[in-house]
Amino acid sequence: MTHAKDKELGSLAKFVIAIAVVLIIIGVMQHGVALVTVQRALRQLAARPGGPMTFRFILQPAMAAIAAVHDGRRDVQLGRSPYLWTMLRKPQHRIPGLREGLNTTARIILLGMIVDAIYQMIELQRFYPLEAVIVALTLAFIPYVVLRGAVLRIVRRWGRNE
Repeated sequence: MTHAKDKELGSLAKFVIAIAVVLIIIGVMQHGVALVTVQRALRQLAARPGGPMTFRFILQPAMAAIAAVHDGRRDVQLGRSPYLWTMLRKPQHRIPGLREGLNTTARIILLGMIVDAIYQMIELQRFYPLEAVIVALTLAFIPYVVLRGAVLRIVRRWGRNE
């Protein structure tokens, strides 16, 4: 699963992880972890696509899809198994795979956290740090993980038919 440049976390990926950890800690300290907190987060997330800054619900997954296409095609060239399948089934590849995925999506996740913080300040007049992390991961990392394996399968199938 490792590629030479993906064996270590890049400085941007480390920065994004540090920011996410700080935001999670602040969020838990401010709002705690309770059913009410989770319910509020889910209600607010469901309401966000219709509010201002809706473009991010298209932009961030699109950026993640571009990264997934690039890495999925590289996976085909390297003869790798689908990304998510490998992460779930091969424990020895989980950490290197996560490093690789974080290196690829760090910019998108950071952008997502910043845009969500701006949205919250404009729309909610309050900042929920944990929700910013959740939204960024939902719009950036999850689409990347899901689409990367799909791209690999499509490219392999398409390549066989030619």
